Amino acid sequence: MTGRSGRSRGSPPAGHPPGLLARLSLAPGSVAGQVFALQAVIVLMVIAAAALALVFQARYDSRQDAGNRSLAAAEAFARAPGLPAALRSPDPTAVLQPLAEGARKASGLDFISVLRTDGVRYTDSRPELIGRKATGDLDRAVRGESFTESFKGAPSDAVRAVVPVRDASGAVVGLVATGIEVQNVGDAVENQLPLLIGAAAGALLLGTGGAALVSRRLRRQTSGLGPADMARMNEHHEAVLHAVREGVLIIGADHRLQLANDEARRLLGLPADAEQQHVEDLGLDPRTVALLTSGRVVTDEVHPAGDRLLAVNVRRTKPYAGRPSGSVVTLRDSTELAALSGRAEVARDRLQMLYDAGVRIGTTLDVTRTAEELSEVAVPRFADFVTVELLEPVLHGEEPSVPTGTYTEMRRAAMSGVRTDQPLQPVGEVIRFVVPTAPMAAALAAGSAVLASDLRTAFGWRAQDAEGTRIALEYGLHSLISVPLQARGVVLGMANFWRADTPEDFDEEDLSFAEELGARAAVSIDNARRYTREHATAVTLQRSLLPRVLPDLTAVDVAFRYLPAKAGVGGDWFDVIPLPGTRVALVVGDVVGHGVHAAATMGRLRTAVHNFSTLDMPPDELLGHLDELIDRIDRNENGPDAEDGEPVEEAAGVTGATCLYAVYDPVSGRCTLASAGHPGPALVHPDGRVEFPELPTGLPLGVGGMPFETTELMLPEGTRLALFTDGLLEDRDRDFDTGLGLLGETLARPGRSPDQACADVLAALLFPTPNDDIALLIADTRRLDAGRIAEWDVPDDTAAVSRVRNAGSAQIAAWGLEEIAFTAELILSELITNAIRYGSAPVGVRLLRDRTLIIEVSDGSSTSPHLRYAATTDEGGRGLFLVAQYAERWGTRYTERGKVIWAELPLSGNPAEPLAALTLDLDELEGLAW
Repeated sequence: MTGRSGRSRGSPPAGHPPGLLARLSLAPGSVAGQVFALQAVIVLMVIAAAALALVFQARYDSRQDAGNRSLAAAEAFARAPGLPAALRSPDPTAVLQPLAEGARKASGLDFISVLRTDGVRYTDSRPELIGRKATGDLDRAVRGESFTESFKGAPSDAVRAVVPVRDASGAVVGLVATGIEVQNVGDAVENQLPLLIGAAAGALLLGTGGAALVSRRLRRQTSGLGPADMARMNEHHEAVLHAVREGVLIIGADHRLQLANDEARRLLGLPADAEQQHVEDLGLDPRTVALLTSGRVVTDEVHPAGDRLLAVNVRRTKPYAGRPSGSVVTLRDSTELAALSGRAEVARDRLQMLYDAGVRIGTTLDVTRTAEELSEVAVPRFADFVTVELLEPVLHGEEPSVPTGTYTEMRRAAMSGVRTDQPLQPVGEVIRFVVPTAPMAAALAAGSAVLASDLRTAFGWRAQDAEGTRIALEYGLHSLISVPLQARGVVLGMANFWRADTPEDFDEEDLSFAEELGARAAVSIDNARRYTREHATAVTLQRSLLPRVLPDLTAVDVAFRYLPAKAGVGGDWFDVIPLPGTRVALVVGDVVGHGVHAAATMGRLRTAVHNFSTLDMPPDELLGHLDELIDRIDRNENGPDAEDGEPVEEAAGVTGATCLYAVYDPVSGRCTLASAGHPGPALVHPDGRVEFPELPTGLPLGVGGMPFETTELMLPEGTRLALFTDGLLEDRDRDFDTGLGLLGETLARPGRSPDQACADVLAALLFPTPNDDIALLIADTRRLDAGRIAEWDVPDDTAAVSRVRNAGSAQIAAWGLEEIAFTAELILSELITNAIRYGSAPVGVRLLRDRTLIIEVSDGSSTSPHLRYAATTDEGGRGLFLVAQYAERWGTRYTERGKVIWAELPLSGNPAEPLAALTLDLDELEGLAW
């Protein structure tokens, strides 16, 4: 119980020092103080009475003890042998006085007197009394009776015993009187008074202390309240307990009802004599009885009581005086609150569903998947079945062009339900709206949701497909909401919410919710549609910019795979570029970003690589030129303010790109590589061992500032090269190193073609929904057979031209290429002559028989030849012109020690026919200059 101040029991008042509450609680006005005072008075009275009783008892006991001692001493002396004889002696005093004094002192008595039968003393402790007659009644002793008495008289008051002395015949011959003076008896009692007083004081202290403890406990229980306050509190307690609109039950440990207020009796219908009855005998609901007897602690647990719903709270009481604890139960009528809570719960569920719709709808930017997410989020929390129909252009990412109100058909894109045996048309079928009064057609015409709460009365819907609607009604479909899906004022499709297993029909509140859900879903579908259109545009652009067919080369056997990202097309690219001298360039690159801009940037970079490769540059120089080109493009497209960090409009340049460029020479088996921030290749050796060679990984393209480095590898014939972009290896669920390990394991499998290897790599590493483009290029290297290669060193002498020409002619004939021998000799003669005249040593010649005949003449000069038209009066300058006219292709490439001029001739045909009109022989043609 708490006091009116609201303090807890036993807690000191705020602002008072310790002990003050204890002193105040003893004030006369408090119950504790009054009880303490009453207990103290009672204790004091009891102790005083006990002390007086002890004093009187001590005095009485002292007199009794004195009498008993006197009688015992008198009888002992009276029966002493020889006493009768001493009485008959001539001088009894002389004989008996010493004996009496000795006996007195030994017994601690005040006197022992021997008397004659007439009372005259023979002996006495006071000698002056000898011979004098003792006072008092001695007749009883003379008659032979021993007695004790309280004697008052001379010489002093005493407790006296008188015993007769008998002779051998039994006759009384004298008397013995012994005693203790009353004054000495009082002194014995007074000697006991300190002990009595001390005991009384101790008892008083103990009693007062006990009263104080009781008062303190009572003070804690009453918080220092007075009787009037206690009475008022009890009145308040009774008033609150029985007037409050909440039922209160107190149940003992034996599950018997100890107390029930008026509200509890009303809510539970308890009888008047319910107290002390077992809760099982009160006629309550079995679930309520089980709760009250279980001992569980519950909060607002709802239980029925007749037509009411009671919110029950149970708390355990604290054990008291060793008795087990019971429980206190409060009951509150929550029937109306339950109805309100039910409506609030529905509202909360709808808000949660709208939140879930915002989170779950539109996660993939795929139109069909977004429609499926709409159907899934509403089942079964809002509808038993949901169907979503979309216009055909929307499914393909196109803008719907049908005017509002003229929709006659859509394609079903998604459907979800609580059962799989539903009677509705499946996904993929065309849904037609031919009856204007049907809910679907009416919703599309009005541009707002339409409710058909009872499908049995929806005659427009039934008229649209009599047989199908009959089956649907027999199945149990009974209520429908049709919602047009609109975004930016354009209808994209519609959503239909059906109920079958849920007994309640849709109502107006459901209509508003369905319209809100449809509006949110329509925005996501429109975003997915627009993304689909942009994605399709980017994919189309990207496919148009990537190689469709790879060239058939002698140097390598190549296969590739390219997969655009699901979330947005990126800028990954690859290429296989034939180079002079049967060499081949393998390229893989990656442009940062996604979308049309990334695809367009990729096309620009691929074109630039093709252009630079025609110059036959080393890989590091090619990447350097590409890096410079990208930097120039960025400067031009970002505008003049880009250098200040404040471009006028959003930059449209290259935001960043990586590239790996490799050149493989099948004649030497040498592979030269350079990387601009791109992962290096994987090498699969002929024995199946997989290696990832370390390359100097330069900065990405467009960063600038650092030169690129070249790495040369000697590859045995049959070595497999795998070039890839990082989208193949890493994703949000896998890091680059883990992907690299999986790639190595997959490439190590023997006996597969490059195309099969590509398929296996994708099967092992492909993500379900890749976030980045994937480019994979696998090339098996080959070596050019030594029998198809011929080489000569040419001395620095024009006379050696004819000898080398004749040797080359013989080799061409040995290869069976007589048809092109004359043209080959002409080109060979011109290239050797000019290398000797205008180049520097050493000069070398190499013939390669591949898909074409390749003529290469090298020298130590880096001077570039120029094609020109010679005037009619010029004596020279027509040699390179003739080479350009009769070669299929020709060009120059630079090496570390000079240059190589090469020309290619087809293996068949008769290119020498245009020379038939010439009358000059080959020796004369050697005089023609560049």
